[in-house]
Amino acid sequence: MVQLSELASALKQTESKGVFSKHPKGFGFVHPEGETDKTNDIYIGQNETKFAMDGDKVTVKVLYPKTEKRGASGQIIKINERAVVDTVGTYRSLSNRQAKALGYKGRIELFNDRISDTLYIKQPLTGVQEEDVVSIKVTQYPTDTKAFEGKITQIIGHKGEVGLDILEVLYAMKIPQEFSAETLAEAEAFSEELTQEDLQGREDYRNEITYTIDGEDSKDLDDAIHVKKLSNGHFELGVHIADVSHYVTEGSSLNEEAYARATSVYVTDRVVPMLPVRLSNNLCSLNEAQERLTMSCLMEIDDKGKIITYKISPSVIKTTYRMTYSNVNKMIHQGQEGHREALEKYSKIADSIEVAVELHEILETMRKDRGMIEFDESEAKIILDDEGYPIEIVKRDRDTAERMIESFMLMANETVALDFQKKKLPSLYRVHETPKEKAFAKLMEAAAEAGFSLSSDSHQAINFFADEIKDTSFEKALTYQLRHTMSTAVYSEKNTKHFGLAATNYTHFTSPIRRYPDLIIHRLLHLYPSDHSNRTKDEWKERLPEIASHSSDMEHRAVVTERIIDAMKKAEYMLERIGEVYTGTITGVQKFGIFVALDNTVEGLVRVPNLHTGTTEELEFDEEMSIIKGKKSETIYQVGKEIKIRVIAANKRKGTVDFEQIAPEKN
Repeated sequence: MVQLSELASALKQTESKGVFSKHPKGFGFVHPEGETDKTNDIYIGQNETKFAMDGDKVTVKVLYPKTEKRGASGQIIKINERAVVDTVGTYRSLSNRQAKALGYKGRIELFNDRISDTLYIKQPLTGVQEEDVVSIKVTQYPTDTKAFEGKITQIIGHKGEVGLDILEVLYAMKIPQEFSAETLAEAEAFSEELTQEDLQGREDYRNEITYTIDGEDSKDLDDAIHVKKLSNGHFELGVHIADVSHYVTEGSSLNEEAYARATSVYVTDRVVPMLPVRLSNNLCSLNEAQERLTMSCLMEIDDKGKIITYKISPSVIKTTYRMTYSNVNKMIHQGQEGHREALEKYSKIADSIEVAVELHEILETMRKDRGMIEFDESEAKIILDDEGYPIEIVKRDRDTAERMIESFMLMANETVALDFQKKKLPSLYRVHETPKEKAFAKLMEAAAEAGFSLSSDSHQAINFFADEIKDTSFEKALTYQLRHTMSTAVYSEKNTKHFGLAATNYTHFTSPIRRYPDLIIHRLLHLYPSDHSNRTKDEWKERLPEIASHSSDMEHRAVVTERIIDAMKKAEYMLERIGEVYTGTITGVQKFGIFVALDNTVEGLVRVPNLHTGTTEELEFDEEMSIIKGKKSETIYQVGKEIKIRVIAANKRKGTVDFEQIAPEKN
């Protein structure tokens, strides 16, 4: 006989708490709390949502448990916490007839298309105009008997204003736009001139030949270097980083806002800084010929890339030159246009640049030998006209100067992390886990089918595999798959190593103007020499997990924001190119179609009906192999394969581009 307690337990097991992800069509999935496997998500039909919205925390009753053939499905029985309290959208007024019938003056076309319910406004804010972008506070959530209502709290911008489309995304993603009056006042209170007190206890590198190397339009210059050969044949690499922690101190309003933002956000037409411009572009920026407070990592490195000695200390520098990547590349590459002129103009650092290139090559070889995994990736810059319209997409490859600076910053980050480890002091680390197990298993199968060896996810096996597929017809496909097996790097108080860099110790030390974790690292470097008591260490052990988690979350928010705006502007760019033909590379395969990336970095979707093999046939999706295959022609669509397409549609608001395949010519 079944006991009542057993029955109660069984009933409880049919309920689960989690987060609801809603599709624009109304259905969705609940991701149960504590689950890492998405196959355990619970499907919620359109009529079973209890009016829950995307991101809501809910309790779901499982109606049909998961089987081998299908996932679980259920119904939402309770909404525990609303995700949407404030939102953003475009104001649309209702006609007199509609207003009279419904009792509302307007509605909001929401930026978040996963919210399918119409949001109504009873009384618009004074001054609001048709198609203004506005902020809204939700005042009533929809039910069987109640409408979805909100109140306009702010007019973000009027229709036609330059950059309003980007501003709408920033507000929708809750990226702060303004600093508080208190924060700005703190920033303004600092003196332009350094005092003797400021210089107390600092190494003086003002007579060293130091220089920054950044992009042409960079304004927040937070790293400078000096490089030279020592009499014993070793190299001296000095990495000097803006000492933001001198200005942004514990308990200040500056610190409070820097923590809340945790990162600067770089989008097409602007930078949303972590710090007020007076600090980011002025007092903390290592501008040419200006004395600046820094935190320096001085390293002696041998001809194998091994650190012999190092010194990390507060310092002061006076930058010799503000260099750009393009000018340094001209200095490096003989025969390049402007080479001789660049050498003459920047003669003071010509010898240093030559030594820097030599050291960079040594460090690059050292990292490759230890197993660092690197992908050749190009960046794209979207050029806008004065009206904010995209007129060009410029693809930028990483040349020697770009890779050299990255190489030196990596060295400094590793050295600082090593220092914390050696001294057993609490710190933040930048960690990167081993490849995703299921994705890597699929890659191993694909590699074996193509006749290549990928025995494990060790650094040696992966790099051997990468070398083996190089310059073969499978290189693109398998490299794309390999990239998609990689985990996302995050911040942690635990040093669990950095897989991608094959680094035992790694942190972020080199960008405190734009990253809060780097600012914390600087603060700890100031603190520990004078106070490494057990009480201090215990305090930071308690604080660091929250800082790591929050910083990772805010970094993710910034990355998503940048991607949304990037996709939106690329879609807008392609609107003028409907009908044009391109050759692209397949970057993803799903049941509904394939994703294709063009050489200009625009990515679009070819839906299954728009795949043309040249034969009338049925196309099959193989989920296990992540391919679509023609039944008659045996044409295979897989990641990495080149395909000729035509642009057939683009949606700026959704940031999507649609292609159709141009059928291959018959032999």
